[in-house]
Amino acid sequence: MTTAAPSVIRKRRDFLAANKGLRVARPGFVLLARPNGLDEDGDAGPMRFGITVTKKIGNAVVRNRMKRRFRELLRAELPLHGLPGHDHVLIGRDNGVERDFAQLREELRAALTRAREGKGDPPRKRNPGKRTPGKRNPARKGPKR
Repeated sequence: MTTAAPSVIRKRRDFLAANKGLRVARPGFVLLARPNGLDEDGDAGPMRFGITVTKKIGNAVVRNRMKRRFRELLRAELPLHGLPGHDHVLIGRDNGVERDFAQLREELRAALTRAREGKGDPPRKRNPGKRTPGKRNPARKGPKR
């Protein structure tokens, strides 16, 4: 167990990369965990975290409150229970704001335990080959292809 303070994920590409990792769903949030590579010494990379809350959850006040709660939760729990060398991303769910903080803490510990054991859902796979045909633009000149 490492006690170093985790750093914050800020770049979109890091959030997208974490989305390809392990997914553990809980009532208040979804945890994404993915190894973030090795540092220059060959050791596990730094432990990092990110938080995302969509506009479906509520207005800016509600989303910011949820992010503040998640930030405090992650700063307290990741140094003790987090996966070393992993990126951790919490995606807020609709009833995450109303949940008791102690309950969220227990859910995060359980989610981190499941992620450590590899028991989360596997990464979601996109099917890029399957496209639904769209309507042809009638204003476009020329023959149909």
